[in-house]
Amino acid sequence: MASVTFEHLTKTYPNGFISVNDVSLYIEDGEFVVFHGPSGCGKSTILRMIGGLEDITSGRIYLGKDLLNDILPRDRRLAMAFQNYMLYKHFNVYDNMALGLRLRDLPRTVIDSRIKSAAGFLGITDILGKKLKAISDAQRQKVALGRAIVCQPKVLLVDEDFARQDEDRRREMIEDILRINEELGITVLYVTNNYEETLSLHKRVVYMKDGRVISSAAFQREYNSEN
Repeated sequence: MASVTFEHLTKTYPNGFISVNDVSLYIEDGEFVVFHGPSGCGKSTILRMIGGLEDITSGRIYLGKDLLNDILPRDRRLAMAFQNYMLYKHFNVYDNMALGLRLRDLPRTVIDSRIKSAAGFLGITDILGKKLKAISDAQRQKVALGRAIVCQPKVLLVDEDFARQDEDRRREMIEDILRINEELGITVLYVTNNYEETLSLHKRVVYMKDGRVISSAAFQREYNSEN
Protein backbone atom coordinates (compact mmCIF):
# COMPACT_ATOMS: atom_id res chain seq x y z
CA MET A 1 0.00 0.00 0.00
CA ALA A 2 1.21 3.50 -0.86
CA SER A 3 -1.27 5.45 1.21
CA VAL A 4 0.12 8.35 3.24
CA THR A 5 -1.24 9.26 6.69
CA PHE A 6 -0.43 12.27 8.86
CA GLU A 7 -1.39 12.10 12.52
CA HIS A 8 -1.19 15.42 14.38
CA LEU A 9 1.87 16.41 12.36
CA THR A 10 3.66 19.48 13.71
CA LYS A 11 6.85 21.34 12.82
CA THR A 12 8.16 24.06 15.14
CA TYR A 13 11.49 25.77 14.47
CA PRO A 14 13.95 26.79 17.23
CA ASN A 15 12.82 30.43 16.98
CA GLY A 16 9.30 29.34 17.92
CA PHE A 17 7.78 29.64 14.43
CA ILE A 18 5.15 26.94 13.84
CA SER A 19 5.34 25.97 10.18
CA VAL A 20 2.97 22.97 10.35
CA ASN A 21 0.32 22.98 13.04
CA ASP A 22 -1.39 19.71 14.09
CA VAL A 23 -2.13 18.37 10.59
CA SER A 24 -4.03 15.09 10.30
CA LEU A 25 -4.78 13.80 6.80
CA TYR A 26 -5.21 10.56 4.84
CA ILE A 27 -4.07 10.21 1.21
CA GLU A 28 -5.22 7.11 -0.62
CA ASP A 29 -3.00 4.69 -2.51
CA GLY A 30 -2.56 6.00 -6.07
CA GLU A 31 -4.03 9.46 -5.40
CA PHE A 32 -2.73 12.68 -6.92
CA VAL A 33 -3.11 15.33 -4.22
CA VAL A 34 -2.35 19.02 -4.66
CA PHE A 35 -1.19 21.05 -1.65
CA HIS A 36 -2.15 24.67 -2.27
CA GLY A 37 -1.87 27.85 -0.25
CA PRO A 38 0.13 31.06 0.16
CA SER A 39 3.90 31.08 0.57
CA GLY A 40 4.90 30.11 4.11
CA CYS A 41 1.72 28.15 4.85
CA GLY A 42 3.64 24.91 5.53
CA LYS A 43 2.92 22.93 2.37
CA SER A 44 6.56 22.48 1.27
CA THR A 45 7.59 21.74 4.86
CA ILE A 46 5.19 18.79 4.87
CA LEU A 47 6.86 17.36 1.76
CA ARG A 48 10.28 17.81 3.32
CA MET A 49 9.19 16.01 6.49
CA ILE A 50 7.83 13.11 4.45
CA GLY A 51 11.13 12.87 2.61
CA GLY A 52 13.18 13.15 5.78
CA LEU A 53 14.74 16.51 4.88
CA GLU A 54 13.10 18.14 7.92
CA ASP A 55 12.80 16.68 11.40
CA ILE A 56 9.31 16.11 12.77
CA THR A 57 8.65 18.06 15.95
CA SER A 58 5.68 15.89 16.91
CA GLY A 59 3.11 13.63 15.29
CA ARG A 60 3.46 10.69 12.94
CA ILE A 61 3.72 10.00 9.21
CA TYR A 62 2.79 6.57 7.85
CA LEU A 63 3.51 5.12 4.42
CA GLY A 64 0.95 2.37 4.30
CA LYS A 65 1.42 0.71 7.69
CA ASP A 66 5.07 1.76 8.01
CA LEU A 67 5.88 4.56 10.45
CA LEU A 68 8.25 6.87 8.53
CA ASN A 69 9.43 8.58 11.72
CA ASP A 70 11.50 5.46 12.43
CA ILE A 71 12.87 4.95 8.89
CA LEU A 72 16.02 6.63 7.58
CA PRO A 73 15.41 8.91 4.58
CA ARG A 74 17.45 6.67 2.25
CA ASP A 75 15.30 3.67 3.18
CA ARG A 76 11.93 5.32 2.50
CA ARG A 77 10.17 4.17 -0.68
CA LEU A 78 9.87 7.75 -1.90
CA ALA A 79 11.20 9.92 -4.70
CA MET A 80 11.57 13.69 -4.52
CA ALA A 81 11.52 16.22 -7.36
CA PHE A 82 12.65 19.53 -5.92
CA GLN A 83 14.24 22.60 -7.52
CA ASN A 84 17.79 21.31 -7.27
CA TYR A 85 17.84 18.35 -9.67
CA MET A 86 20.99 16.94 -7.99
CA LEU A 87 22.32 15.61 -11.29
CA TYR A 88 26.02 14.99 -11.82
CA LYS A 89 27.40 17.04 -14.71
CA HIS A 90 30.37 14.73 -15.33
CA PHE A 91 28.03 11.74 -15.84
CA ASN A 92 25.98 11.07 -18.93
CA VAL A 93 22.20 10.71 -18.73
CA TYR A 94 22.30 6.92 -18.40
CA ASP A 95 24.77 7.01 -15.51
CA ASN A 96 22.78 9.73 -13.71
CA MET A 97 19.67 7.58 -13.88
CA ALA A 98 21.59 4.45 -12.88
CA LEU A 99 23.36 5.86 -9.83
CA GLY A 100 20.70 5.10 -7.22
CA LEU A 101 20.21 1.59 -8.55
CA ARG A 102 23.94 0.87 -8.52
CA LEU A 103 24.15 2.03 -4.91
CA ARG A 104 21.53 -0.63 -4.15
CA ASP A 105 23.72 -3.27 -5.88
CA LEU A 106 20.99 -4.28 -8.32
CA PRO A 107 22.02 -6.59 -11.18
CA ARG A 108 23.22 -4.84 -14.32
CA THR A 109 20.44 -6.35 -16.40
CA VAL A 110 17.79 -5.00 -14.00
CA ILE A 111 19.37 -1.55 -14.03
CA ASP A 112 19.52 -1.51 -17.82
CA SER A 113 15.92 -2.65 -18.17
CA ARG A 114 14.59 -0.04 -15.73
CA ILE A 115 16.53 2.82 -17.32
CA LYS A 116 15.47 1.98 -20.86
CA SER A 117 11.85 1.59 -19.74
CA ALA A 118 11.84 4.96 -17.92
CA ALA A 119 13.63 6.69 -20.80
CA GLY A 120 11.06 5.38 -23.25
CA PHE A 121 8.23 6.48 -20.98
CA LEU A 122 9.64 10.04 -20.79
CA GLY A 123 10.82 10.25 -24.40
CA ILE A 124 14.54 10.63 -23.65
CA THR A 125 15.94 7.40 -25.08
CA ASP A 126 17.93 9.35 -27.69
CA ILE A 127 19.93 11.30 -25.07
CA LEU A 128 20.97 8.46 -22.75
CA GLY A 129 24.58 8.67 -23.92
CA LYS A 130 24.86 12.45 -23.72
CA LYS A 131 26.57 14.43 -20.97
CA LEU A 132 24.45 16.83 -18.91
CA LYS A 133 26.09 19.90 -20.47
CA ALA A 134 24.93 18.77 -23.93
CA ILE A 135 21.20 18.64 -23.14
CA SER A 136 18.60 21.32 -22.41
CA ASP A 137 17.29 22.21 -18.97
CA ALA A 138 13.92 20.76 -19.97
CA GLN A 139 15.64 17.47 -20.76
CA ARG A 140 17.50 17.60 -17.44
CA GLN A 141 14.14 17.89 -15.73
CA LYS A 142 13.00 14.71 -17.48
CA VAL A 143 16.24 12.99 -16.46
CA ALA A 144 15.53 13.92 -12.84
CA LEU A 145 12.04 12.43 -13.13
CA GLY A 146 13.48 9.36 -14.82
CA ARG A 147 16.00 8.87 -12.04
CA ALA A 148 13.09 9.04 -9.59
CA ILE A 149 10.88 6.46 -11.27
CA VAL A 150 13.61 3.88 -11.96
CA CYS A 151 13.74 3.35 -8.19
CA GLN A 152 10.05 2.33 -8.34
CA PRO A 153 8.93 4.61 -5.50
CA LYS A 154 5.58 4.26 -3.84
CA VAL A 155 5.20 8.04 -3.58
CA LEU A 156 6.52 10.92 -5.69
CA LEU A 157 6.92 14.29 -3.95
CA VAL A 158 6.99 17.31 -6.27
CA ASP A 159 7.73 20.84 -5.09
CA GLU A 160 6.39 23.86 -7.00
CA ASP A 161 9.85 25.15 -7.94
CA PHE A 162 10.79 21.97 -9.82
CA ALA A 163 9.89 23.58 -13.17
CA ARG A 164 11.76 26.79 -12.23
CA GLN A 165 8.88 28.99 -13.32
CA ASP A 166 9.27 28.44 -17.09
CA GLU A 167 5.64 28.08 -18.19
CA ASP A 168 6.21 25.77 -21.18
CA ARG A 169 8.49 23.53 -19.15
CA ARG A 170 6.06 23.60 -16.24
CA ARG A 171 3.18 22.42 -18.43
CA GLU A 172 5.30 19.60 -19.84
CA MET A 173 6.43 18.62 -16.34
CA ILE A 174 2.82 18.47 -15.12
CA GLU A 175 1.87 16.27 -18.08
CA ASP A 176 4.73 13.90 -17.22
CA ILE A 177 3.75 13.77 -13.55
CA LEU A 178 0.10 13.12 -14.38
CA ARG A 179 1.21 10.21 -16.60
CA ILE A 180 3.46 8.87 -13.84
CA ASN A 181 0.47 8.90 -11.51
CA GLU A 182 -2.11 7.50 -13.93
CA GLU A 183 -0.02 4.98 -15.90
CA LEU A 184 2.49 3.84 -13.28
CA GLY A 185 0.10 4.07 -10.31
CA ILE A 186 2.52 6.09 -8.17
CA THR A 187 0.94 8.26 -5.48
CA VAL A 188 1.80 11.93 -6.14
CA LEU A 189 1.90 14.83 -3.67
CA TYR A 190 2.28 18.09 -5.56
CA VAL A 191 2.85 21.52 -3.97
CA THR A 192 1.87 24.76 -5.72
CA ASN A 193 0.73 28.28 -4.85
CA ASN A 194 -0.61 28.83 -8.38
CA TYR A 195 -4.42 29.01 -8.18
CA GLU A 196 -5.12 28.57 -11.90
CA GLU A 197 -2.78 25.60 -12.08
CA THR A 198 -4.49 24.04 -9.08
CA LEU A 199 -7.91 24.26 -10.73
CA SER A 200 -6.60 22.93 -14.05
CA LEU A 201 -5.36 19.68 -12.50
CA HIS A 202 -8.86 18.51 -11.48
CA LYS A 203 -7.43 16.62 -8.51
CA ARG A 204 -8.11 16.63 -4.79
CA VAL A 205 -6.76 19.82 -3.24
CA VAL A 206 -5.51 20.27 0.31
CA TYR A 207 -5.74 24.01 0.96
CA MET A 208 -3.41 25.22 3.72
CA LYS A 209 -3.19 28.47 5.64
CA ASP A 210 -0.98 29.37 8.62
CA GLY A 211 0.26 25.81 8.95
CA ARG A 212 -3.19 24.24 9.10
CA VAL A 213 -5.38 22.36 6.62
CA ILE A 214 -8.39 24.54 5.85
CA SER A 215 -9.97 22.19 3.34
CA SER A 216 -9.21 18.94 1.55
CA ALA A 217 -12.23 18.91 -0.77
CA ALA A 218 -14.56 21.23 -2.68
CA PHE A 219 -11.60 23.51 -3.33
CA GLN A 220 -13.23 26.39 -5.19
CA ARG A 221 -16.02 26.87 -2.69
CA GLU A 222 -13.61 26.83 0.26
CA TYR A 223 -11.08 29.05 -1.51
CA ASN A 224 -13.68 31.67 -2.32
CA SER A 225 -14.99 31.65 1.22
CA GLU A 226 -11.49 32.42 2.45
CA ASN A 227 -11.00 35.27 -0.02
